[in-house]
Amino acid sequence: MRWTVMAALAVATPAVAENPMKVCGAKYQAAKADGSLPAGQTWPRFLAACRATLPKAEATTTPAGQPSAAQTGARTRIGQCAAQYHADKDAGKLPAGQRWPQYYSACSARLKG
Repeated sequence: MRWTVMAALAVATPAVAENPMKVCGAKYQAAKADGSLPAGQTWPRFLAACRATLPKAEATTTPAGQPSAAQTGARTRIGQCAAQYHADKDAGKLPAGQRWPQYYSACSARLKG
């Protein structure tokens, strides 16, 4: 039993940055199994303490107010396609049954070029 718990921890340890819930869950189950979990310790409290001991993952998002180039391009395409959609809709040039999602998909692909 002890080897199974240690193996579970060894497998879970590299995933620290990816999924703290899995890592802390394995540690919680191991502590329950070997009797080292303090009396009255709840999962939420254990999780909070466990997360505090894990290394922080590197930030992969852009700072607020600074959208990435892909986000800026997508927003630009949405605006351009929306203007074309409304113009085509008002002029009656939309194919029968075509809605915004289908129109945008084709328009976006055309603009990406």
